[in-house]
Amino acid sequence: MKKANGGGFMAIQMITYPVLLHAEAAGGYSVEIPDIAGGTWTQGETVTEALKMAQDVIGTMLADEVQIPVATSFEALTTDDTTAKAIVSFDLQAFRRRHTQATRVNVSIPAYLRDAGRQAGLNLSQVLTEALHQQLGI
Repeated sequence: MKKANGGGFMAIQMITYPVLLHAEAAGGYSVEIPDIAGGTWTQGETVTEALKMAQDVIGTMLADEVQIPVATSFEALTTDDTTAKAIVSFDLQAFRRRHTQATRVNVSIPAYLRDAGRQAGLNLSQVLTEALHQQLGI
């Protein structure tokens, strides 16, 4: 799926994972994310906060990954009386744009392309990043 972005195209990478919300005796919720790093946990005082924290930890864990773990089916998760199932979805590309640290890379391009890009007011780092996203499908 692609979305127009300032004249170019940017891939939208929606990811969805099932999570388990565990009600804590002291209050709040622990969130278990079984498919990330062999089982990742976070927490929140309310269900809304807990699910937002789950989005954040999933994004943090996957931001630099090329291979995204396959999600367990919602039906395959089992619960007890103090546990609820939920789904966490968000755009990993948008998360990456907001949170990934840039790194300097030395590349060689023809001088005429560099000059034409500068004259057009292009940010060559942004153009390269967008081209890599498109080529890699991420």
